[in-house]
Amino acid sequence: MLRSLRGEFRDVLRDALEAEGIDEDDLGLEDPPEEFDAVVASNLAFRLASRLGEAPPVVAQRLHAAIDIDETRYIEAIEAVGPYLNATPSDAYYHETIEAAGTPSFAALPPRDISVVVEHTSANPTGPVHIGRARNPIIGDAVARLLDAAGYEVETHYYVNDAGRQMALFTWAYETFDADELPAPERDRIEYDLVRYYRKGNEYLEQASRDELEEAEAEINAIMQGLEVGDDETYERVSTVVDQVLDGMTACLGRLPATFDQFVKETSFMRDGSTDALVARLKSSAYAEQDDGAWQLVLDDWDIDKPFVFLRSDGTSLYTTRDLAHHEWKFENFDKAVTILGEGHGLQAEQLRAALDILGNDTDRLEQILYGWVNLPGGESMSTRRGTGIQLDDLLDEAIDRARAEVERRMDDRIREDELDEQTIEQIAHDVGIGAVRYDIVSKQPTKAITFEWDRALDFEAQSAPFVQYVHARCCGIIDRAERAGIEAEVGVPSHESEIALTEAISRFPYEIETAADTFAPHRISTYLLELADAYNAFYRDCPVIDASDDQTASTRLALVDASRQTVESGLNLLGIAAPRSM
Repeated sequence: MLRSLRGEFRDVLRDALEAEGIDEDDLGLEDPPEEFDAVVASNLAFRLASRLGEAPPVVAQRLHAAIDIDETRYIEAIEAVGPYLNATPSDAYYHETIEAAGTPSFAALPPRDISVVVEHTSANPTGPVHIGRARNPIIGDAVARLLDAAGYEVETHYYVNDAGRQMALFTWAYETFDADELPAPERDRIEYDLVRYYRKGNEYLEQASRDELEEAEAEINAIMQGLEVGDDETYERVSTVVDQVLDGMTACLGRLPATFDQFVKETSFMRDGSTDALVARLKSSAYAEQDDGAWQLVLDDWDIDKPFVFLRSDGTSLYTTRDLAHHEWKFENFDKAVTILGEGHGLQAEQLRAALDILGNDTDRLEQILYGWVNLPGGESMSTRRGTGIQLDDLLDEAIDRARAEVERRMDDRIREDELDEQTIEQIAHDVGIGAVRYDIVSKQPTKAITFEWDRALDFEAQSAPFVQYVHARCCGIIDRAERAGIEAEVGVPSHESEIALTEAISRFPYEIETAADTFAPHRISTYLLELADAYNAFYRDCPVIDASDDQTASTRLALVDASRQTVESGLNLLGIAAPRSM
């Protein structure tokens, strides 16, 4: 409803400006100062004051006199308070908010008829996903969910690096070493089995004699050259390794969950000729030059000091070259492209955007979101090559174990109406543990590196997923008790200040979805959910439902509880977090 009220506010402000003969596009809508009893304000008077030669409060009064709200549905009144114009909501605003929020469609904005591809994770298929990379699939999945709720047509893609030296080395090692030469796998899943070959290959190259090294490097380079020329046999050899590792990595990511509509292989842009065609176009560019046999783009005009190398001196393309072809393919098939990247790829992202510009692409259609790393206290190493890292599987396992212990402790600390069975406890532990990891990671602005801390992430009392999830469980508990007591929900207009504050918090949800989607900022949803949870807990403290003073009050409050439950569930779903019915 806030989106609708803001729309009405814009309309009456534009009409008032037109009536006063004032031309101004920016209406200055913002959240009102806390001391004002309103849900939206305009600071337009500040902007117009110098132009009109009048003090801001005088301008506000002038505009207020020209405003007509007779045709509005959701605005009860607009007041001029100092330099601000403040809109207060009508009864219809509150009634329709509670009514609409009781359905899942409240979290779905109208279709925009704009297709978006979200590429995320895209970790090299060299072994298990480690914790340092956990932020990419969590942010990427949340961005995709958010854009879908905001009305976009969304596809999620994983770009598979199956053409570089790492995969050639992996393939060579897989074909060279026997399983009995390797240590036991850390887990019974295929990527843990195969990563042993990759690590063994790296160890061999570090310790090999000169002759052994030359022989191995010749075989690795032959695989790379075979891929470059599109040799089918080489492609099948590499795919044998890549596809198996991807299966395991997909199983790990599915635990978050993070899923993909399509896995797009880097080699596909070599095999269909698009990389060669792109190289020819780049060579003909005014920004292209040769340096010691290699081809590169000079990007001084984009304030990028380091040239963009797109062809090696031996005539082979680079990952970045093939990624250019990949992005042009995205532009051919989608209206917008969103890519989630680790902070170490900042220069690459700038070079790629400049190269796409040189090739004649509209780079406004590309959104690149860079994120910082995830660390654990103590700064443990996370090297996949050496096998000393902490894997995402390990993090998720520990999250579930810690959540289970917390749930069992809380059960021991209080008397429950009904004891939870083991299966239910296990499900709650899973939902709370995985939710804690996702929420703690997505709640931070992407550019900031974060240190994952268990006590904060699993805090049931504040600033965490369990805190929000517990609100959902509380709502479900009240609804279940109301059903047993024969109380039926009936949408009404809130009267208690805590009812009003909760309804106003709920009304913001579609607006928060729209704003977060437009700015690619899923952390806004996590902040909103905390504020909603705080508003609900105040309502829970101040406004009894089952023991309300009369049946009508109980029914109207029950409807507000159900609207809260649905809004919390929808908000958690946007972040990929489950909403348990019991905790």
